[in-house]
Amino acid sequence: MRLTDAEQAMFDGSKGAAVARAMDLLVRYGEALGAERLVETRNVAGAFNASTPSVRHIAEDGFDRVYSELNLDSDETVEIPHVAVPTCQLITGIDNDNFATQGVDPDLADLQKRSERYLGRRGINMMCTCTPYQVGNVPVRGEHCAWMESSAVIYANSVLGARTNVEGKESTGAAALTGRIPYWGLHLPENRFAQHLVRVEAEVDDMADWGVLGYFTGFAVEEDIPAFEGLSHQPSLVKLKHFGAAAASSGGVELYHMPGVTPEAPTLDAAFGPNARPEPIVYGAAERKRTWERLQNASDRKLDFVMLGCPHNSIDQMALIAELLEGKRIHADTALWVHTPRAIRQIADRSGFSEIIEAAGGVVMSDTCPSISRRLPQGVRVIATDSAKQAHYLPAIAKVQGWFGSVEQCVNSAIAGEWLGVVQ
Repeated sequence: MRLTDAEQAMFDGSKGAAVARAMDLLVRYGEALGAERLVETRNVAGAFNASTPSVRHIAEDGFDRVYSELNLDSDETVEIPHVAVPTCQLITGIDNDNFATQGVDPDLADLQKRSERYLGRRGINMMCTCTPYQVGNVPVRGEHCAWMESSAVIYANSVLGARTNVEGKESTGAAALTGRIPYWGLHLPENRFAQHLVRVEAEVDDMADWGVLGYFTGFAVEEDIPAFEGLSHQPSLVKLKHFGAAAASSGGVELYHMPGVTPEAPTLDAAFGPNARPEPIVYGAAERKRTWERLQNASDRKLDFVMLGCPHNSIDQMALIAELLEGKRIHADTALWVHTPRAIRQIADRSGFSEIIEAAGGVVMSDTCPSISRRLPQGVRVIATDSAKQAHYLPAIAKVQGWFGSVEQCVNSAIAGEWLGVVQ
């Protein structure tokens, strides 16, 4: 791998042992990927926080030890300096306010808070969400980033036109200290053209429809890049958020093109570039029905738990949930957890949305979700969710039955205590 003079100096230890460890990691990582050089980044989103039981024993030796082992792949503990570039913490396992409701040991919750103070003093912003673009981290078109979290990566690449691969704890930990990441994959312009064409012949309207289309797309193209034709209207942030999360869950999609919507595809010709336009993959009424049915992983309609907010809810989604719940009461045998970034939670509090949700018996949570925390209310057997991503993961992770539907279906079912949705 070719290093610039500045990079070679960091590698040789000019900025301390931690940065040298980070450079060593990036060089080994880049060479394994076949990257010829590194690229500068000023936008890192990773997982740094100590919030899981498995990390507790490492943290006994201090948070420098945690970062060294988990974010730099270092057997030696090195002193961690202030990060070199803007860096944020993604979603964590614990809601600092609702950890008791999650069933989290208070000592573990305290460990997370102490870890947050350690990281904050080193310049890592505690956004604590899978949707950093909803709370201020909005990279611009063409900007090279180093991001974890599949649903965030596909949004950054496709909707914002930034450039990032799906990174890990180690590579983002190293990028934060160096401002570098291997130049490969979707950082290269020639790797960002479409390879498949999806022709949409079914109506795709509300958020649930977009989740189903995304879920279909991931299975259809796997890790490749799709382009779309036949969409009938301009989708919102929320719809694109749920589409991308679903496509990254059922497949490994990190970038897609929708002419007139996504920034690198004003036309289908621009989306495909030098690639030949293939025969289309058709998404019609039959494909929509099969995909919807595929998302239903339940047979029992008695409902124990409803989870809303994966990826984390926007303020518009919080307003909708409050509107559907106002003056009503969630069934005594059913729990409702609503997840949103902490920054948006503050807006929801001031707007009265949180109060309405909690008056109905729901819980507004921040910083986490059940798939990350691996925590649900005790005794849950059957869940419902408005997220195709959560419907894909949570039944397998938590060994529960799962229903998928619209926000309205989920809220009405939480009130009734049974699943009221129908297979489309």
